[in-house]
Amino acid sequence: MADSAGLQQGSPAIGAAGSAPAAPGAGGTGSTEGPGAAGGSARIALKKAQLRTSPRPKKLEKLGVYSSCKAEGACKCNGWKSQNPPPTPPRTDQQSSAVNLQEPCRSCSHTLGDHVTHLENVSEEEMNRLLGIVMDIEYLYTCVHKEEDADTKQVYFSLFKLLRKSILLMGKPMLEAQESPPFERPSIEQGVNNFVQYKFSHLPTKERQTIIELAKMFLNQINYWQLETPSQRRQRVPNDDAAGYKSNYTRWLCYCNVPQFCDSLPRYETTQIFGRTLLRSVFTVMRKQLLEQARQEKDKLPPEKRTLILTHFPKFLSMLEEEVYSHNSPIWSQDFLAGASGGQIPVHTVISAPPVTRPLYYSTSPVTADPSTGGSVSPARKPASALEPSPVGEKRRASEPLIHEENKRPRVMGDIPVELISEVMATITDPAAIPETTLLSAHSARDEAARLEERRGVIEFHVIGNSLNQKPNKRILMWLVGLQNVFSHQLPRMPKEYITRLVFDPKHKTLSLIKDGRVIGGICFRMFPSQGFTEIVFCAVTSNEQVKGYGTHLMNHLKEYHIKHEILNFLTYADEYAIGYFKKQGFSKDIKVPKAKYVGYIKDYEGATLMGCELNPSIPYTEFSVIIKKQKEIIKKLIERKQAQIRKVYPGLSCFKEGVRQIPIESIPGIRDTGWKPLGKGKELKDPDQLYSALKTILQHVKSHQNAWPFMEPVKKTEAPGYYQVIRFPMDLKTMSERLKSRYYTTRKLFMADMQRIFTNCREYNLQRASTTSAPTYWRNFSTPRSKTQDSLRSSMFYNGA
Repeated sequence: MADSAGLQQGSPAIGAAGSAPAAPGAGGTGSTEGPGAAGGSARIALKKAQLRTSPRPKKLEKLGVYSSCKAEGACKCNGWKSQNPPPTPPRTDQQSSAVNLQEPCRSCSHTLGDHVTHLENVSEEEMNRLLGIVMDIEYLYTCVHKEEDADTKQVYFSLFKLLRKSILLMGKPMLEAQESPPFERPSIEQGVNNFVQYKFSHLPTKERQTIIELAKMFLNQINYWQLETPSQRRQRVPNDDAAGYKSNYTRWLCYCNVPQFCDSLPRYETTQIFGRTLLRSVFTVMRKQLLEQARQEKDKLPPEKRTLILTHFPKFLSMLEEEVYSHNSPIWSQDFLAGASGGQIPVHTVISAPPVTRPLYYSTSPVTADPSTGGSVSPARKPASALEPSPVGEKRRASEPLIHEENKRPRVMGDIPVELISEVMATITDPAAIPETTLLSAHSARDEAARLEERRGVIEFHVIGNSLNQKPNKRILMWLVGLQNVFSHQLPRMPKEYITRLVFDPKHKTLSLIKDGRVIGGICFRMFPSQGFTEIVFCAVTSNEQVKGYGTHLMNHLKEYHIKHEILNFLTYADEYAIGYFKKQGFSKDIKVPKAKYVGYIKDYEGATLMGCELNPSIPYTEFSVIIKKQKEIIKKLIERKQAQIRKVYPGLSCFKEGVRQIPIESIPGIRDTGWKPLGKGKELKDPDQLYSALKTILQHVKSHQNAWPFMEPVKKTEAPGYYQVIRFPMDLKTMSERLKSRYYTTRKLFMADMQRIFTNCREYNLQRASTTSAPTYWRNFSTPRSKTQDSLRSSMFYNGA
């Protein structure tokens, strides 16, 4: 692993796509990375691939080094060590001697097999995942020894211990921090989006597209920018906020930089989890280096890139710099407004493909707080503000489905035309065309009153929590005390001390419902991101505010909050009085979370029932009842339109009085209006099973006809003398049934030909017999060229699709 660290850095051309990240431990912070880093990343990936293709004993030996001893006697050895280690560690890509599971450990004298007994039944996929963590551990170990900066070395060592622990516990490495991404809102990416909207929305499409390309280029540079270490920054800017920068630098290393090489750790884009604070700390230096780099490498750039970078990019950076360091810039506002009129610009991504957007109102009015104070765990998780509203139209992550994919789906038979939907929607959205449902109506949604109150600003929702590393905010503490009182009063069976401990526990958060400045309800919960679920601990609304839909709206906000944080399962223990409420919110006793995921993580309660709820990330829960209501109205309007067409009465048919024997079914007035369509000429059913089923139905109808008895079986010679001398190609319904079973009828024409042959043969034989002798009694019905019986049979066939 020694060759993986200390990689040389270069400076690729500005705007170069696909530039690789710099390796941790590499020098030269404050610049973009070069091909050396890409080579190091490729070497690490190659070594992981080689290790994963090794024999299973070699894999066990590798994992045994990082696995604690499982021998009896409570051995405390935390990793198997060879008794005779080689002077230099062997390369992963070189074959070594056979692995001996009986070889004793140099530290505890137990065998290698005692260290890997827990891996005997582990799947290859899990084994390869653990081996990937092993490679990352070895790489970080090298980085720790090569890194000279104390702050960076400490982060590497912490990550090294985290990965070692995940190997010992066979779990997924999860960074346990007081705050998790995103750390500031709006993010750098959203701020740049807002800047493009704010300054360039009036430009023509072509010129605006140029600005968007510059914005993409700038964001790409930030995502792969190497931050200078805190010690380097202190030397360059002595009076800057050293503690704040160090905190952001640590987060950047853990969530953005190191995971680019150590793929066992979750990775985030810098521009998506950091905001203006980090951008201010790097913008000046970054702008200077980017422009200097562009001037030095202008001859290497393509002509179209040269004009873009040398002419337009400097001006773009200058205009952006004003907004970055301005205290009154609107692009960093949660409620982004543009223009003197104050009209709100619809927030949507202009830099990348627009994902699904949904309004998330976690706070209807922002509460200003001193930057030094804290205690809030708001949706934005911004340390500079105690409470912060979630942005309107906040975009989903890239993993979520795009709304534009709906337009690309293939048309399905029976789909309603888009024009008709648009016409119906116009009547739905027109206030004059549809009567408004009152809150007291039987058809009003359970949370409709609460939703209207939230829009009017009567109630607010905040996700808050206690903090041990920041100065407590007075308002947050008052709300926490209020929540403790609500839970204690509404949940008398719970000890008050227990409620107080959990509400004020920094690991727990509470979605609080605020009305007239006081707490009237809330849901206390604890998130387990590594296990993929959240435990709901307390849920209550004060008694004089119940039956107003607040509980449903609270739960809907909590679902939205967790979808945003990619946790899609709730677990809770409900007592006999709460089961009904949770059932209405989508909870059931059928737990979707595997038992191994939550056993030992959540507390059991006597006399309570464990219930779970699985969230669907495609559902906007706070607006779900509104959407369902609109869908019902659309269906109702479509049914009304269809019924108006079907109820039309047409005059009776008079053609039969004029001597017409039969008419095509499609000529009957009103038949086509019902949606019936004739099977076009020459159009065959492509599905053999569908054709077989249709022909079988027709044959059964023909055989059940009251006049079909003469044709049920082949004609007997004793009953019809000379029949086979007259009829050269006989046919009957029994023969047709046998042919149908053997799948002889591959087309409708073959079936129709055999059916027609029955009638033709009957007519021909009876005409021949009538000219020579008296026909048998049971043939007389068919002695005329077109008898009523034959017409009746043909009519039966016609109406059954033949």
